[in-house]
Amino acid sequence: MPLISDPNLLTGFEHAEDAGVYKLSADLALVQTVDFFTPIVDDPFTFGQIAVTNALNDVYAMGGKPITAMNIVCFPIKTMDKNILREVLRGGLDKMREADVLLVGGHSVEDNELKYGLAVTGVIHPDKVLFNHGAKVGDCLILTKPLGTGIVSTAIKAGEANPDLMKMATSCMTRLNKEAAQIITSENDIGSCTDITGFGLLGHACEMIEGENVGLRINSTAVPVFSGVRQLIEAGFVPGGLYRNKKFRINQVKKENSCPDWLFDVLFDPQTAGGLFVSLPANKGKTLIKKLHKAGITDAAIVGEVVAQHPDKIFVN
Repeated sequence: MPLISDPNLLTGFEHAEDAGVYKLSADLALVQTVDFFTPIVDDPFTFGQIAVTNALNDVYAMGGKPITAMNIVCFPIKTMDKNILREVLRGGLDKMREADVLLVGGHSVEDNELKYGLAVTGVIHPDKVLFNHGAKVGDCLILTKPLGTGIVSTAIKAGEANPDLMKMATSCMTRLNKEAAQIITSENDIGSCTDITGFGLLGHACEMIEGENVGLRINSTAVPVFSGVRQLIEAGFVPGGLYRNKKFRINQVKKENSCPDWLFDVLFDPQTAGGLFVSLPANKGKTLIKKLHKAGITDAAIVGEVVAQHPDKIFVN
């Protein structure tokens, strides 16, 4: 579609960024995003928390600070108890309070299926925006949350998820990337940053190198994955989004024999409220990991590197 150009639009549709950024002045820009979806857990309060965490994380991925939000609600008022909606909204408000985000309004429509999320506005200095491209040869790659939420959610819907695994995945999906983003943005040499959501780790990693003269190597054994995910995926609890992600990106990805098939599939698993995926100079990677672990972000790990050998391709070993 023919889009309206504006010199103050620092990023919009052009590079599949996590949010749009519009410059208001020399030292202030707006960060804007919207996200909403259907329930992925049974508890309405928890669903509200997850939906808000997922929406806010797009602002953190740009290096911004979310400040205001508006609720987006679709609700089957004739067939579902209004108390369910109350709990969803209460869960969302709980996470907004934790993030110091002010709810300023919203909109609701009657629908056959419950959906909830947010439109979010944040702020950032125009010179400090983190983009999902710009990784440099020699950078290391850091992921801050484990993978597998899409697979676990599929098992939850089938009533086959282990309670301990459900608890771990839910805790992860309700954890804001606020603190991780604060630690990451304190570094001056971040090459690129995104959050891992619906396109899976490899899908978002492909966005990181599109149009760039670099490639990636991912060490699959270093990638944090929820314990128990292997059993679920081998039992057939695979979300449709995983297959779509794999089909769409497989021509950019080469799997080496050292990477197990089940783990390769997990790298395409669509995540909800996933972690941040960051590139920065290799000599600063271990220091950043120590800071993240000290802050309680203990799953954070160095999972790969940026290379020159195969531009626009990802090798997974």
